Amino acid sequence: MPKINAQRLLDDLRKLRTFGGVDNGVVRPALSEADIASRHWLEDRYADAGLDASIDGVANVFGRSRNEGPALIIGSHSDTQPQGGWLDGALGVIYGLEIARACAEDPATAHLAVDAVSWQDEESNFIGCLGSRSWCGTLDPAAEAAAVGRDGTPLADALRTAKLDNVPRQTIEDGRYIGYLEAHIEQGAYLEDAGEQIGVVTAIVGIRGMKITFEGEQNHAGTTTMARRRDAATALFEVAHRINQEFPKVADERTVWTVGQAKIEPGASSIVPGYAEMALQFRDQDEGRLDAFEEIVNGLIAEINQRGKIKATAKSARTPIRPSMMDEGFQEHIAQSAEAFAPGKWRHMPSAAGHDPMVIHEKLPCAMLFIPSIKGISHAFGEDSHDADIVAGCQVLADATASILKSARGEA
Repeated sequence: MPKINAQRLLDDLRKLRTFGGVDNGVVRPALSEADIASRHWLEDRYADAGLDASIDGVANVFGRSRNEGPALIIGSHSDTQPQGGWLDGALGVIYGLEIARACAEDPATAHLAVDAVSWQDEESNFIGCLGSRSWCGTLDPAAEAAAVGRDGTPLADALRTAKLDNVPRQTIEDGRYIGYLEAHIEQGAYLEDAGEQIGVVTAIVGIRGMKITFEGEQNHAGTTTMARRRDAATALFEVAHRINQEFPKVADERTVWTVGQAKIEPGASSIVPGYAEMALQFRDQDEGRLDAFEEIVNGLIAEINQRGKIKATAKSARTPIRPSMMDEGFQEHIAQSAEAFAPGKWRHMPSAAGHDPMVIHEKLPCAMLFIPSIKGISHAFGEDSHDADIVAGCQVLADATASILKSARGEA
């Protein structure tokens, strides 16, 4: 099986870190000057690896093997959050490059077709998973036309500035691919806390969001007795508290929910609030459990309304994201490789964060591999992983890549 070059892997990761590097982190939002510069550098690295390299019309970077399929495409995204870490996305991008090189250098795997990719805008500067949506043919034209970056720049203008407005966009090549693989830092602390090196991802969790509103009666805080009050804020606090009581009865250890925003109007200490609202988000890999959470919220809202003092509503606040199940066959190949290179130090686990495979799995079988995040920190300048874990993860995925492709070719 292919042997990765650990120093080359780490050197390329550290070089990519310099594009938009700030302190220990990276500021490289999609289609920024630093992002475009990094993509041209990556295009050159793909070419140096003997891949047919190109940047398409949304700034996806592709490195296509010259071997005939069946092929795997391996990568992630290289754009960052406004204050991002150096490994979020970048790890999987450079894994794709290194695995393509390692397979090409080993006579036993040099005939295998390994394509590499860096997707654009997974981090939602303009549109979440813009690049993978474009490649899969699921990018909404209306959403694209209306897309504006965090700095107020329209997407069309950003593409024009990057000289990509007239560049063709690539889509999935019919008949070439048997699947997509992505490696990522965990962005949590399960692996580190357990002293493990590899996570074999079973699913990317589904996400639902609800906007919950409360309409009462604004009045004087000194002269309105407690019995006469129709206090919207008190109803909000009650529902938030009840959510934290009721959700655990349905949840498992990885279920998460967050009241990330709350608004009370008019927001003065001498006024009984007449209006309040809160934003609730919950994530789980089980669709039935997500349904149950919605039922709990709707039941709590019904209780508030039955009392007759407050009018409460709960509505969906976002397009629901369904859980994305990873391919079981691919998982088995990764698990076998993990046991070979990190015996007893790996686990099956869901991803609590969103990734491009949420989009791609609708078109191709997908699998993901995690390595530990130090202290579970991500989306921050303090994001980091140990070199030994970075190297181990790449070797496991390289071995699994060869195993998957040889099996598909009947060579296993």
